[in-house]
Amino acid sequence: MSRFNRAGVAGAAILAVAALVAVVAPLLISADELDVTRVTAAPWQSPGAEFWLGTDHTGRSVAVLVAQGAGTSLFVGLTAAVLAVGIGTLVGVVSGHFGGLVAGALLRITDFFLVLPALVLAIALSTVLPRGLGTIVLAIGLTSWPSTARMVRAQTLTIEARPFVERARALGGGHVHVIGRHVLPSVVPLVLVNATLAVATAIVAESTLAFLGLGDPTRISWGAMLHQAQLHGAVPQRAWWFLLPPGVAIVVVVLAFTLVGRALEAVVTPKR
Repeated sequence: MSRFNRAGVAGAAILAVAALVAVVAPLLISADELDVTRVTAAPWQSPGAEFWLGTDHTGRSVAVLVAQGAGTSLFVGLTAAVLAVGIGTLVGVVSGHFGGLVAGALLRITDFFLVLPALVLAIALSTVLPRGLGTIVLAIGLTSWPSTARMVRAQTLTIEARPFVERARALGGGHVHVIGRHVLPSVVPLVLVNATLAVATAIVAESTLAFLGLGDPTRISWGAMLHQAQLHGAVPQRAWWFLLPPGVAIVVVVLAFTLVGRALEAVVTPKR
């Protein structure tokens, strides 16, 4: 087994555990454990037998918050990545296949989004639009697609320059036939690899927006936990147990997606 395969398996195992926690946590965690008006534990308790990761400024278990936040962070990362990859794939295939004025217009739009700092644009959108998970997904998805569009366009141009595509056109194959039978099957593997890496980027972006206070105030996420820790003085309180677990969770999950993406990339393009 190659180094990339071993790393990919390790990343997949980590993601399986994270997905299991995200699915099971809402079923096992009661509303009383998340309601600040019903918790009975003292705030800023250090880790111990009762609370493995201590408590936050309201007395809620940090372990419970980390488990509950996994679902939100993974959901936003996955949906934002799907949106970004979907837009990028559509723009890349259309601009690469049709060319001419269509390609020129789409490339100018792509260049416009590439020039703008993605995080700054996402912050602007999150500030203007109503607060919520949908806004976060939209802000991340609308600012993360240009790199996918560039990659897909390059692959589309490469595929359409091959003899079998020219034969298909000579035999009367239309746009739908060429794209559906020849272009997309060759583009999809690269898109899947890019989507895996895009999820990692989206999770970091969501955590950043939530840390800046632009996330959904009704949802618990790892970035929102870091925001609450900073807002309520976890550093002066020396409550490292409130800062470290969500930060480590973000790093580990992002690393896992990156490892899986690199392993898939090695399989799709073994002799790049």
